[in-house]
Amino acid sequence: MTQGQGSTVDGVLRRSARRVPARVALEYGERTWTYAELDDAVSRAAALLLDGGLAPGDRVAAYGHNSDAYLIAFLACARAGLVHVPVNQHLTGDDLGYVLGQSGSALVLTDPALAGQLPPDVRHMPLRDADDSFLARLSGTEPYDGPEARTEDLVQLLYTSGTTALPKGAMMTHRALVHEYLSAITALDLSAGDLPVHALPLYHSAQMHVFLLPYLAVGATNIVLDAPDGDRLFDLIEEGRADSLFAPPTVWIALTNRPDFAERDLTGLRKAYYGASIMPVPVLERLRERLPKLALYNCFGQSEIGPLATVLAPTEHKGRLDSCGRTVLFVDARVVDENGEDVPDGTPGEIVYRSPQLCEGYWDKPEETAAAFRDGWFHSGDLAVRDAHGYFTIVDRVKDVINSGGVLVASRQVEDALYTHEGVAEAAVIGLPDERWIEAVTAVVVPRGEVTEDQLVAHVRETLPAFKAPKRVLFVTELPRNASGKILKRELRDRFAD
Repeated sequence: MTQGQGSTVDGVLRRSARRVPARVALEYGERTWTYAELDDAVSRAAALLLDGGLAPGDRVAAYGHNSDAYLIAFLACARAGLVHVPVNQHLTGDDLGYVLGQSGSALVLTDPALAGQLPPDVRHMPLRDADDSFLARLSGTEPYDGPEARTEDLVQLLYTSGTTALPKGAMMTHRALVHEYLSAITALDLSAGDLPVHALPLYHSAQMHVFLLPYLAVGATNIVLDAPDGDRLFDLIEEGRADSLFAPPTVWIALTNRPDFAERDLTGLRKAYYGASIMPVPVLERLRERLPKLALYNCFGQSEIGPLATVLAPTEHKGRLDSCGRTVLFVDARVVDENGEDVPDGTPGEIVYRSPQLCEGYWDKPEETAAAFRDGWFHSGDLAVRDAHGYFTIVDRVKDVINSGGVLVASRQVEDALYTHEGVAEAAVIGLPDERWIEAVTAVVVPRGEVTEDQLVAHVRETLPAFKAPKRVLFVTELPRNASGKILKRELRDRFAD
């Protein structure tokens, strides 16, 4: 193999394999991989992909559920110089065709159960669960021994969640992701002695790049699950096999709402990470009351920065439960007005970033790239406040701020007030067109038990000014979300606009 700098995504695994070859790196279902076995599988998979006619720089889409094969395929693409395109396994029809077509993927690695969703004439190979699958063919393939990728090469097109518009493919280099891994390790106190369980979709940047790859870098033993099943998670914690868990607020809400949350022995859970969307403060308080020794970390960022940008550490939560913390090792951030000028501390503005973790722009979207990268800074679209100590609080997405009668209302503040009512299981606050108010503050609520619109409006008015209280409360059985747990407010606005 032609030697390079080794500052590549697959190089992260190779170094751990040389340092702790016999240690278990990964458990998935009945299969267990040591670091040496996993690294060897990645090299064989890289050769398999290149032997199939692909060339460095080609895009390879991954359309599958969590598995060891999914991880091996990603690392194999990195080792072979290919560009991995993780695809939300829930996408179908035009949405799926858009990502595959826009990325120009030459091959789709997919689960057999999902292959029927692919557009016709798309070249694909089963990832697993078939005699001719990607995973089954590894043993008969000689390991790749060609040139290493360069640190500046693209390794992934990380598509944004598309909650407000069509998704864009953030062009991530090896260099950007390796920097992000080091930021995650240092800010989140990841160590080889941790017992992490990875239950969120691996196509999503948070689970893959903030936790699984950084944990492989430090040499931990990782358990990958198909989904965040509460029974399985609680069993692993009680058995002493898992002590570290990342989940978005929607999953933490579901776990704390389980009838057995107060009964199971969950004291073995040492580290709880949350992120991907804003965590309601009442849910945090519920976790802290039930597990007072639990170390809580708030992780914030977005796809374009790898995705970790800020962290609120366990020792920083007191008095700052609504904050997303301070910037991580390789991130610089400012809060600016519409002209790109810094605003005073305590004043809302857009948070902008400069970092080696940032993407190179959006794949085949020069106008969107130019709009996001201005004056040497990436404009996030998040409305934030910074305090004098460098802590950031995300007020809202710029597009989610509600203009009610000419006064701007942050939806998060109203949501936090709603979550303090015992009759609210989940809530999302949106602005709907209104002749009088321009946008009417509207709460969409998943109720717990019996609760009325009047009761919730009165409850919010106890803690917030009347103009911030919902003009309407709409009750639903569930809120629409993407696979990373983000509530799709765009869908709620479209559904209830009339």
